[in-house]
Amino acid sequence: MNLRCLFAIAGGVFFTYAGVLHFTDTSWFEPIVPPVLGSATFWVLVSGVVEIAVGLSLIIPKTRKLGGYASAALLVALYPANLYMWVYDVELGDGASLSPTGHVFRLLAQIGGILLSLWIAEWKLGTVPSLNDLFESSES
Repeated sequence: MNLRCLFAIAGGVFFTYAGVLHFTDTSWFEPIVPPVLGSATFWVLVSGVVEIAVGLSLIIPKTRKLGGYASAALLVALYPANLYMWVYDVELGDGASLSPTGHVFRLLAQIGGILLSLWIAEWKLGTVPSLNDLFESSES
């Protein structure tokens, strides 16, 4: 098992766990859903399903490259909720909020997560993967 595989499994466990939390503690996530999107509960549940799917795709070797691209896309897609939380100083469901430094750290962690996801996917700058590439595993 190589380093890429270990990071993929760790990321997969993280996304799967976070996705499950969207169902077990929905109210914790609801405050950071921008009101313009409508029903916060709906978006928390949908994002939970997507996070579980992404997590499993990172864990399963045959779908790991696809999972890498999917996790990068998910981190980009979810950042507006984090930005909304930062700009409007939104408290999470337990009343906690991040400091300005905490928000900067979260942004840097999000960027790092995107880069790590693309590394897991074995993306090379200037290339567009084919569907066949997404389901090839160079790891066992």
